[in-house]
Amino acid sequence: MNHTPRTRTVVGCTLLATALGAGVTACGSSGNPLSAKPYDAAGLISFNGPTGAGKRADPDKPLEVTANGGEGSITDVTAQDSTGRYVAGELSADGSRWHSTAPLAANAHYTVTVSTEDQDGAPGRKVLTFDTSMPTSKKRLTVTFGPDAGEYGVGQPITAQLGQEVKDKTQRAVVERALRVESTPAVQGSWYWVDDKELHYRPKVYWPTHATVTVHSNLDGIRISDRLWGGASKPLTITTGDRLEAVTDAAAHHMTVYKDGVPIKVLPVTTGKPGFETRNGVKVVLAKQYFVRMRSTTVGIAAGTSDSYDLPVYWATRVTWSGEYVHAAPWSVGSQGSANVSHGCTGMSTANAEWFFDTVREGDIVKVVNSRGDQMEPFGNGFGDWNVDWKKWSTGSALTGGTQSASAESNAVRLQPTVL
Repeated sequence: MNHTPRTRTVVGCTLLATALGAGVTACGSSGNPLSAKPYDAAGLISFNGPTGAGKRADPDKPLEVTANGGEGSITDVTAQDSTGRYVAGELSADGSRWHSTAPLAANAHYTVTVSTEDQDGAPGRKVLTFDTSMPTSKKRLTVTFGPDAGEYGVGQPITAQLGQEVKDKTQRAVVERALRVESTPAVQGSWYWVDDKELHYRPKVYWPTHATVTVHSNLDGIRISDRLWGGASKPLTITTGDRLEAVTDAAAHHMTVYKDGVPIKVLPVTTGKPGFETRNGVKVVLAKQYFVRMRSTTVGIAAGTSDSYDLPVYWATRVTWSGEYVHAAPWSVGSQGSANVSHGCTGMSTANAEWFFDTVREGDIVKVVNSRGDQMEPFGNGFGDWNVDWKKWSTGSALTGGTQSASAESNAVRLQPTVL
């Protein structure tokens, strides 16, 4: 930028204001030469967008603004559509050219504000508007966010189910960048690609208590690939309640329930016996059912064998899709607090199970320690997301890591068996 011409212009304005006398404005509404309104820079720039009524820009082509040779330079460009989405761009070092570096949305209305400076340093501005055309491809990628709107525990992950598979890393980055999660209070979080059609979002640590979390997609009209464009998706808002954590020590045979870090109740329990050990790790409450008929045949135990069962079960809080619950087990009260005799569930007295059922909500944390069972799966059998450390979780993002996905075993189809 040449500062000498600008200095001469400022001095000239000051002298003119002095010559005209006090109270007379010669350069700008305040008499300050730096407050001069930018002139219309239409003659200083060229624009590759459409001109003329009814004409629309091809969203596949980059947007470009250039300064007419020798007449001045571009100092800044902002391009924004009617929904508030900005278009990323790059300005050359000499201010001669600006071009978009991110795709335009299809069927969108854009406003482009170009700031310039002429050879004398005087500021100019031009506002340009245009519309983009509809994409030629009919395939649209929609996103279904989960869970349903409502209040949840601080362990509830956000899910995004895609209407089409997205395998390519570059295309995944386009999709992920458009999936926006905002919380009040704000927290650090990230998406993880579970597979080609599903993403999970969680904070580095649990959500804050009494937070509001909003999720929406900016994909509508965005080009993802030659044959796939983003479609409209319904936004989601959830809130969180108190921080409820139930920690079961399988070796000590008791569960301690914490509210905002303070223990509020210790319950004697029984967990999985040898051969049916309860999974270790963090789980999240998936659902609550007052009554469940639990049958051993749903988990591969043949009817009529020594381990078979077919029982009515009450006050059942589900923590895995494969049938692990915290529930009333009046038949094992004599072992609760002293021995593990269940087929994998956490059993307690009817009164304690009713209290637990009434106290927790979906998204609350249920953790098992000191069991001889396997570790809770990260995905596919509920929400084991919190068993993935943050460093590894970050590698599951297309923006901050690789394209790591869960294994085939952890992405098994959700089943609805029940265990005791």
